[in-house]
Amino acid sequence: MPRQWRLIPLSKGAGPWQMALDIWLLDQQIAGLQPPTLRFYTWQPVSISLGYHQRHWPAHWLHLRWQDQPIPLVRRPSGGRAVLHQGDLCYGVTLPLSGQRQQDRYRQICDGLIAGWQQLGVPLGYGEAGRGYIHNPSCFGTATAADLVTDQGYKLIGSAQLRRDRSLLQQGSMRLHPDQALTEAVFGAADPWQPTPAFNPAGSGQSWDERLNLIIETMVGAIAATLGVTFEIQPLSPAEHQAVLGYLPGALPGALTGE
Repeated sequence: MPRQWRLIPLSKGAGPWQMALDIWLLDQQIAGLQPPTLRFYTWQPVSISLGYHQRHWPAHWLHLRWQDQPIPLVRRPSGGRAVLHQGDLCYGVTLPLSGQRQQDRYRQICDGLIAGWQQLGVPLGYGEAGRGYIHNPSCFGTATAADLVTDQGYKLIGSAQLRRDRSLLQQGSMRLHPDQALTEAVFGAADPWQPTPAFNPAGSGQSWDERLNLIIETMVGAIAATLGVTFEIQPLSPAEHQAVLGYLPGALPGALTGE
């Protein structure tokens, strides 16, 4: 595995842009134009992302609103089920497989996340396969053996991958502080989330942005130590930003229109 990685600073933006950026980074990785890259991001406005192969979802999702704004549906390039992006922090990793198995790369990245959350006082482990997963429209409705859960069984992190030309994109969501009423409106069930000081800004004396920055800093350090890599902070250049625009919906295979 290459030892020098790129770290793109926290990005806050619309779902189509975030997905376009991840696919662009994967194409750059395939072409050998970028080193392995890690980034963290949030969705603005609040959105629901669908797994690449997810073709069915409740009809009322097309009419959902949050704080008087419509909630867009955005398709991810990776697999899995739907994720409500509100009160969460997402990550994206692009890297070469370099002869390793896809699942080994997955576990390496997740082990880094486990180490980071351990430092924040939240022990995580891998979940167990849930029989109802395929029938549940929500990614966080059930946990599989690939998901990261707390000691109380709360699914904190769900992740999925896209493999292409011996390179890998891994995307994941860390569900930090979901709104219970919105979650129930979307998925029709109460959320098992319980606030803890480890990821509840109301009890930490820190703003939400300060808490996000602390989590990101901790995750970056833990991933670096776990994988034996170093990070160079490198924001997108104007030319890169322009290139990503060509990947927005309409240019993306399988993208939803009208977002």
